[in-house]
Amino acid sequence: MTAAVELRGITKRFGDVVAVDNIDLAIEDGEFFAMLGPSGCGKTTTLRMIAGLEFPTEGSLSIFGEEVGTLAPNKRSVNTVFQNYALFPHLTVLENVGFGLKMQGTDKKETRSRAMEIIELVQLDGLERRKPAQMSGGQQQRVALARALVFEPRLVLMDEPLGALDKNLRESMQYEIKHIHESIGVTVVYVTHDQGEALTMSNRIAVFNDGKVQQLSSPDKLYEEPVNSFVAEFIGENNTFQGEVSEISNGKCKIKLAKGEIVANPINVKSKGEKTTVSIRPERALINSSNKMDNNHKGKIEEVIYHGDHTRVRLNVLGNSEFILKVPNSSQNLDIKPGNEINVGWNSQDARALDPK
Repeated sequence: MTAAVELRGITKRFGDVVAVDNIDLAIEDGEFFAMLGPSGCGKTTTLRMIAGLEFPTEGSLSIFGEEVGTLAPNKRSVNTVFQNYALFPHLTVLENVGFGLKMQGTDKKETRSRAMEIIELVQLDGLERRKPAQMSGGQQQRVALARALVFEPRLVLMDEPLGALDKNLRESMQYEIKHIHESIGVTVVYVTHDQGEALTMSNRIAVFNDGKVQQLSSPDKLYEEPVNSFVAEFIGENNTFQGEVSEISNGKCKIKLAKGEIVANPINVKSKGEKTTVSIRPERALINSSNKMDNNHKGKIEEVIYHGDHTRVRLNVLGNSEFILKVPNSSQNLDIKPGNEINVGWNSQDARALDPK
């Protein structure tokens, strides 16, 4: 099956700066694909090359099998939704959504019919006579989305489209966009720096850093099985230990720390003496753990913070005073008080020995 978007050996330079460094990606038809990473990592430049707003310095780029590396944006079967909406302030919702069709010469009746159909899809029916200034930020974002969808595109590009919205509205719009994608089956390529947004909405996520794709995985695998220290740190909360491999055998490794030793899953280490960063998710470490766990240690409670559905506990474990536990508040843990000493444990499979920082 032909990929919706395929990038082969794509590099983009701005003078001496390499913004995108020899990346390969194949985005499947109908999937919701996120490009995630910090500012300056190359994700937006990659999206702009797909849109035709930038051209690759090297490599080839195709959309639904057609090479488009040097085609102008209006020659590509894509529509782009930006963070700033770019709505016409003097036009109504209906006029904004139908503007592109009107410019294409679509007759008035069909323009109105198609515009109203999309307006209903994004749940703005009844507001079609309003102008942007009379609408909330979330409603304006829906208008921008409707304007992109009215052409019935096979591919929609979204560049930080929810970045200007407040937290609650942003979370609501995440589900709205996800449901719209599921209902019409359009391919979406979505750029964001927000890890929660990417995890919530996407079928697959490409994590960018330094112009390269660090990992390309489904959201659950990205969180549970990070392949390097950058991904482990960037995706979700993470406990880390710095150490050196003292032994590797039977699919496990022992890591010598400044204060103690732990057993881990050897992901990026192969031999004794290698430096490593060990990553452990807070929810994988348990209080009063059983002796069946590979790692059991005493920890002193430094801080306790109530978070509603869970309590966040900061411990000093094996010399790491920033070790975090997330304890469900359905648990009866009467000894969770600052200054108390508790037992904490985790399995070696949940302690990933990655590249050193």
